[in-house]
Amino acid sequence: MAVITVFNQKGGVGKTTTSLNLGAALARAGCPPLLIDLDPQAHLTLITGSAVDSGEESMFSFYLKTRPLTELIRPAGNIGRIIPSHLDLAKADTLFGKSYNVVTRLATGLSAEAMQQDRAPIVIDCCPMLGVLSLNALFACDLVLIPISTDFLALNGAAQVEKTLKALEQVLKKRLPRRYLLTRFDKRRKMTRQILAQAQEKFGDDLCTTTIAENVSVAESPALNKTIFEHAPNSRGAQDYEALLEELVGSGFFAGAEITLPHNKRTDYGRGPRLVYQAGI
Repeated sequence: MAVITVFNQKGGVGKTTTSLNLGAALARAGCPPLLIDLDPQAHLTLITGSAVDSGEESMFSFYLKTRPLTELIRPAGNIGRIIPSHLDLAKADTLFGKSYNVVTRLATGLSAEAMQQDRAPIVIDCCPMLGVLSLNALFACDLVLIPISTDFLALNGAAQVEKTLKALEQVLKKRLPRRYLLTRFDKRRKMTRQILAQAQEKFGDDLCTTTIAENVSVAESPALNKTIFEHAPNSRGAQDYEALLEELVGSGFFAGAEITLPHNKRTDYGRGPRLVYQAGI
């Protein structure tokens, strides 16, 4: 099944919010995902009500003691399942280094436990730095989703991600598919339009047609430990994350999955024509 890593080397661009709401959109479409929280801040774990008392019950135990991933899975509310994070994961770079065997450990674990053969998609939330945890997520995934808030520092951070991915291609022996996603998008602002133009020039077809609009409900929902669909199901933010899922489905990233896309009143992804897909692919 598809493994999607949500990553950017800059913080505050919407990685956890995107992981949460893409996962929720999948669940609403009849394909509940497995979330993997690889950020020691454990915000995704907290929002989904899956906090653990010690690193023993988190991804840290997988790395430290090679504990099976399947033993660490917990319920994640209405989304599906999650393997939680814990602050102990912050020790990963110090304890494990960045040898090839370490950075491929998650990919090896998913394969050994046949989790990639499960029909459930896997969504991995990363910390905002390029370390052993983020490298694990990149080596394990089929698609990198890079949120970019519409400011110039975030765009610069995304350009650094592109350099990282190109460097990894030498090791992977293939081009890792990626999609850049503009978040906090407000087309009324001149800066937003400038960043859109620069992103189109830098990333071309790798830039999502979907944009996530600047939306109070999207900002509020994590503080309430809710997805956008639980907090404000009729909001622009909810429509945007449904559109993101629809775009990824249309691009073939969930081939073989039983995904039923909801019908709603939106007719575009935010900037251009919207393709409509019928139930399931």
